[in-house]
Amino acid sequence: MGICPWALTSPEMKTYHDQEWGHPEHDSQKLFELLSLETYQAGLSWQTVLNKRAAFRRDFADFSLAKVAAMTTTDIEQLLTDTTIIRNRQKLMATVNNAQVILALPTKTEFSDFNQYLWHYVDGKPQINYPQTSQEVPAQSRLSQQISADLKKLGFKFVGPTICYSFLQAVGMIDDHLVGCPAKSQV
Repeated sequence: MGICPWALTSPEMKTYHDQEWGHPEHDSQKLFELLSLETYQAGLSWQTVLNKRAAFRRDFADFSLAKVAAMTTTDIEQLLTDTTIIRNRQKLMATVNNAQVILALPTKTEFSDFNQYLWHYVDGKPQINYPQTSQEVPAQSRLSQQISADLKKLGFKFVGPTICYSFLQAVGMIDDHLVGCPAKSQV
């Protein structure tokens, strides 16, 4: 066994795999960024999203929750003219909406921030799976279905169970590195 095969498709994918994907993330702003990027990935390739990540960071003030939450429809209209990002009105609006919901979490839940809210689902410990092949990695799970349903109840947008599963993998709540992948032992 070796590295997860998808990581070998480009240097950017390998860097993302080796340095970020599956590593437990606890910074609420970074969690918001990764959730947003997963939203933009829906219907596209992850490579496309990675290629546009720097532009998204620029346009969304490094995914500052307060700054994104304060964006207006005028700001969205301006973003729709930026050819360096994925220009989907509904996804752009969802990003602003989701920032607003994250900032309101302390008033709607018993959790002080997005990090605490998310990680309570796994008692603060990554769920480690042991897939031998990429085909053994599911597109969703009971956990992603539950989190998806709960996020939707809170008002989040573009958080279906498949997007949630990819997000949980990205932030290290679910470790789906293949057995034998060097990154698995680092996570």
